[in-house]
Amino acid sequence: MNFLTSVVAQAAAPAAGAGSALGLSPLVLIVLMFGFMYFFMIRPQQKRQKEHRNLLSNLAKGDEVVTNGGIAGRIDEVGEQYLSVEVAPNVKVKLQKGAVSQVLPKGTLKGL
Repeated sequence: MNFLTSVVAQAAAPAAGAGSALGLSPLVLIVLMFGFMYFFMIRPQQKRQKEHRNLLSNLAKGDEVVTNGGIAGRIDEVGEQYLSVEVAPNVKVKLQKGAVSQVLPKGTLKGL
């Protein structure tokens, strides 16, 4: 029995020494996790926000747009925070600029 105890103690001794070298491992793992989150979640979202801000700042009269609600129309008037979109002949809707999700190529909406 004494022999078995000494064998277990000798096997555990190197593991304890190796454990002290692994003390830095959780810190490295956390740093890698935050790096992963930044490059795959935060950075792409910031890029999309920047593109959307550029899209909104470049809106002009005559652009054909689609809103977040799915309304498609031609911009009739652009203000500081609002814009007027003509969705049918003589039918204009006033929207916030942030509601515009995309700008369509010219000539997409032929009926307006």
